[in-house]
Amino acid sequence: MTPKLEVRGLNKTYQDRRRGAVEVLRNISLMVQEGEFVCIVGASGCGKTTFLRIIDGLVPADTGAVILDGREVGAPGTDRAFVFQADSLYPWRTVEENVCFGLEIQGRPREECRRASTDLIRLVGLKGFERHYPHELSGGMRQRVNLARALAVKPAVLLMDEPFAALDAQTREIMQMELLRIWNQQRKTVLFITHQIDEAVYLADRVLVFSARPGRIKADIRIELPRPRPLSVKRTPEFALYAEKIWTLIEEEVLDSMGMAKEGGRAHGG
Repeated sequence: MTPKLEVRGLNKTYQDRRRGAVEVLRNISLMVQEGEFVCIVGASGCGKTTFLRIIDGLVPADTGAVILDGREVGAPGTDRAFVFQADSLYPWRTVEENVCFGLEIQGRPREECRRASTDLIRLVGLKGFERHYPHELSGGMRQRVNLARALAVKPAVLLMDEPFAALDAQTREIMQMELLRIWNQQRKTVLFITHQIDEAVYLADRVLVFSARPGRIKADIRIELPRPRPLSVKRTPEFALYAEKIWTLIEEEVLDSMGMAKEGGRAHGG
């Protein structure tokens, strides 16, 4: 089966004024199928966000290729949409106007923009808030608008960089459930970065565990939990086993990067 997205031998090194060359990503290769939901986890600084920005075309790779629908891409395009941690809405625009923004940039007719925004505002559960401004919305509501704006351009791949990190725990769980509801209707191909292991297990078909810098794919774990997934699945033994496995992999990387080792369940200095 031809993958929706393929990454081949991706490498990235930054030049730091104080430290010199800093290798961020090393030889990353993977394939993502149409409609897959893939979460990426790993220790802070392992290159997850850089990886997502390279796929979006915001940052160039040193070597390697990003192939979408059989075509190599190296610059931003409407076939990819990026949802950032901050909602990044325009404060002077209403919900409807924010959702329409990408379509306006593309020069779409006003009526087409209006229809698309109406459908998407309903999809993300904000019907009745079309004329509200961002400052009148809660954090969760603003991220719903952010998601609707990304979906408006009908991207082939949705790239999400810790979109719920700034939300309180209760709102975050509701947004996870809502995201799966929306994904189940649209079946977009999704790459989703998170620091929350339970979030990754709950959302994903696959979880990619990045090593400490330079980031490499340490493990590719398929999540065999049935869909649809109620929030109560987080309290099952099967869920806990996945979370423990992923945490152990990340813990190994964190301790190794600190020059420490783990023995008998206890970490000690190396």
